[in-house]
Amino acid sequence: MDHEDEEGVTRRAALVGGLAGAAGLAALANGQRSSESESKSERMPVVFMPHGGGPWPFVDIGFNDPKEFSALSGYLQSVRTLPKTAPKALLVISAHWEEAVPTVMTSERPPILYDYYGFPPASYQITWPAPGHPQLAARVRELLGAAGFETASDSRRGYDHGTFIPLKLTYPDADVPTVQLSLKQGLDPEEHLAMGRALAPLRDEGVFIIGSGMSYHNLRAGFGPRTHRAAEAFDVWLRETAVLEAKERDARLVQWDKAPAGRQSHPREEHLLPLMVIAGAAGADRGSIAYNGTFLGTPLSAVHFA
Repeated sequence: MDHEDEEGVTRRAALVGGLAGAAGLAALANGQRSSESESKSERMPVVFMPHGGGPWPFVDIGFNDPKEFSALSGYLQSVRTLPKTAPKALLVISAHWEEAVPTVMTSERPPILYDYYGFPPASYQITWPAPGHPQLAARVRELLGAAGFETASDSRRGYDHGTFIPLKLTYPDADVPTVQLSLKQGLDPEEHLAMGRALAPLRDEGVFIIGSGMSYHNLRAGFGPRTHRAAEAFDVWLRETAVLEAKERDARLVQWDKAPAGRQSHPREEHLLPLMVIAGAAGADRGSIAYNGTFLGTPLSAVHFA
């Protein structure tokens, strides 16, 4: 897979990219607006959502639980109604993409990346043809660069299943331009909180920021009753943490592995790290638990900040 600008953006490139990105976002929804009051957007919420497993809502994966799957599908469908005004674009941080530096997709027509295996043939025919948004990608790099992050871009990568599976439920018409942003290798929670803080201005530019992961993810231990106790202990801690005042919330998130059953629930924390980015972008906003259910018998939660 090719990466562009491996050394990161220069100050000049960041400035140019930021100006281009801001102009592109302002013009996205209905063309350049004529008055200052019309160009202002409602502040967007930020969301950490569970994306389930594999292609779960669209094919029979052999262990479908109709009640569970219906509840999670209903929640994901409801996320579309959360912003008070329609977003100009989506920025998605998926658990299924890690790079040495934060990296953005820049394709105008991103393909689908079927990054799962062992499922029925129909799983590899699912489509979600949302357009990309190179200007937003440039704006993301500008904001992260201003915060001291080196960044890169990827013009070939497609939407992975952390994006196209849940968002096919949330935005079934695939009509909102979407950019994916990678996690940063090392999975440092403080770095990902800082990434989110750097991206917070996008909320006032019509961009709906979504973190796609899981509040429990231990494939070796599996799902179901025998893991329920550990998963529930961590999920309780997460739900308590998410609704705290920002300073205490973020301090607890940095120490997530000291939470009850933290490492049992996340032996490797890539599915939790999108929450760090979302919490950083939330700023002083207090969180709310928007969904608490189960997936294959194991507790999971969604967190909204608005």
